[in-house]
Formats: sequence, structure tokens, C-alpha cells
Amino acid sequence: MAKNYESEITQFLNQFKKQNPETEAKQREGRGLLWDKQIDPELQEGYRAAAEPQAPYVYYQNP
Repeated sequence: MAKNYESEITQFLNQFKKQNPETEAKQREGRGLLWDKQIDPELQEGYRAAAEPQAPYVYYQNP
């Protein structure tokens, strides 16, 4: 592949980012809402202690 080759998708994304410069800031903001969170170790330990072991086959129901 040539070093200066850009796929159509890469060209589209580059053009889109030029036309919408706020896109990356919005992506970072959205990521922050769901993924980039500080985890409280004490809370996590409580969640682990309260967890129930899962049955080996979850679709099997004991009568």
C-alpha cells in the first residue's frame, strides 16, 4: 500500500472533524459520563462481599 494512501473512511472522518471541530470534545464529555470514573475501593469491597455465587448453569431451574 502506498504511504500516502488514505481510505475513503479516513478521508470522510478527517473532513467531518474539520467541519465539526466540537466533535472530539463531545466524545470526551460522553466518555466521562460512563467510563472515566473514580472508583471507591471501600464501596467495591462491599459489592464483592455482597455478591452471590452464580449457579453453574443459569438456565437450569431447580423445582
